Amino acid sequence: MSFVKKELSELNMNPFTTIGDEWFLLTAGTPDAYNTMTASWGAMGVIWGGPAMTAVVRTSRHTFGYMEDNDTFSVCVFPAEYRKALQFCGSHSGRDFDKAKETGLTPVALDGTTAFAEAKLVLVCEKMYAQMMGEEHFTQPEICQKWYGNDPMHKMYIGRIKAAYVNE
Repeated sequence: MSFVKKELSELNMNPFTTIGDEWFLLTAGTPDAYNTMTASWGAMGVIWGGPAMTAVVRTSRHTFGYMEDNDTFSVCVFPAEYRKALQFCGSHSGRDFDKAKETGLTPVALDGTTAFAEAKLVLVCEKMYAQMMGEEHFTQPEICQKWYGNDPMHKMYIGRIKAAYVNE
């Protein structure tokens, strides 16, 4: 298998299924120094005249520092047979485990960030905007209480989708 660059208009995907049901790995850093985490929250669309991906990362996650320190990140979507790998990456910290070694995933350099050779789709994103979420900004306080309680808030990152690759 190898990555083939595609125009976003060529992709046939439902973002609600891709993000919410299939999940993805959010990764920042170089193959020598990166972290990845499983995510099932995010948004895809158009903002500021171009295609964008919004991802959120709790400040307590190991990936947070990598998102802060790098201008580019990847969103990797996998075939169903990699569900266990995604479960591992979402329930174990990169502080304590080499996630690639534990799951058999292969990190690769791609357009200034790290992706995984086994992904069926990779979106390479360049950060355009980042902001901490705050309790005072929720117009429905019950949402904040349900999802955060005493847990750390997320920081929201909006990235311009620079490239899309499919594994063929």
